Amino acid sequence: MKSKKKSIVRVFVTLAVMVGVLLGIMSILNKNKAANQAATAEVAKTNPAVAVRVDTAAVRKLDISHTANGIFIPKQEVSVGAETGGRIVSVSVKEGDFVKAGQTLAIIEGNKQNVNVANAQANLENAKMNLERYEAAFATGGVTQQQLDAMRLQYESALNNLKSAKLIAGDVAIRTSVSGIVNARKIEPGSYVNPGTIAFDIVNISSVKLRVHVDEKNVINLKVGQPVQVTVSVIPDKTFTGRITFIAPKAEGGLNFPVEVEIPNPGNELRAGMYGTAHFGKGQMEDVLVVPRAAFVGSVSDNKVFVVENGKAVERKVQSGRSFGDYIEIIDGIKADEQVIVSGQVNLFNNTPIQIIK
Repeated sequence: MKSKKKSIVRVFVTLAVMVGVLLGIMSILNKNKAANQAATAEVAKTNPAVAVRVDTAAVRKLDISHTANGIFIPKQEVSVGAETGGRIVSVSVKEGDFVKAGQTLAIIEGNKQNVNVANAQANLENAKMNLERYEAAFATGGVTQQQLDAMRLQYESALNNLKSAKLIAGDVAIRTSVSGIVNARKIEPGSYVNPGTIAFDIVNISSVKLRVHVDEKNVINLKVGQPVQVTVSVIPDKTFTGRITFIAPKAEGGLNFPVEVEIPNPGNELRAGMYGTAHFGKGQMEDVLVVPRAAFVGSVSDNKVFVVENGKAVERKVQSGRSFGDYIEIIDGIKADEQVIVSGQVNLFNNTPIQIIK
């Protein structure tokens, strides 16, 4: 019993100690808070306003051109394959040759196909004679209507088999469906191919496409058919002219939209795989409302600035637009001639008194 009372006493003593410690900590914190408030008030007396530098939102006539880098791709790129199986008898083109649409590039041995055509022709003639005999017998009642219909079906089947055999026999020639340059030849005379085997890669670079990515703030100014100046680093003394042929309706990662510019290339001077630069709106000037980039608190994408109102720094959310080096377009949130703070923002909160310095 005595041990139980001693345990209860120890618990109460422990609780009392803990409460005393907590009260002591709270007392110290309150004293520190009061001291900090007093120090802050004293500083506020001696430094009533934060020193800042400002600039003015203004409409400026700026060059609205922008550039985007990309890689040239061919106008057309086609893999030509064999439509029937067999041994390659001859190949009439080599890599680098120019070919026209419909041109024969290689021949597959056609003996087997010719035999199939002959067999199908013989089967058709036999089916035709049988059909004629059944038609004569039907006239005298020698066969039923069902037997005659079955023989007509055999004749139609034999006719279709002949047509199919002739089509296959005609496929012994490997032909290209597009004009262009033989970029790769994958067969040699004597090799065997199966139906679908890729034999040639044909690339058409009579015109090429420069595929670039344009951010959301600039893509809204582009239109299909718009002329574009294109430069190539490996041909520094020449500028090419193309037109926009495609603007993606959906952005890829980072809100960038694929855009294709087609450039005529009659001399094959430009090659697929080269790097190029598209100059959109080159030389175009436009009145744009801008503020200095330094006015933004954090990054431009945060869209936060401080404006001067009645001697105070007022936080303002804006909608930023295009970038023009040291200046950023303002679409919404600030009007022309408003003053924005460009230095000293680290010490500012909303409605902080400020002192403008030069």
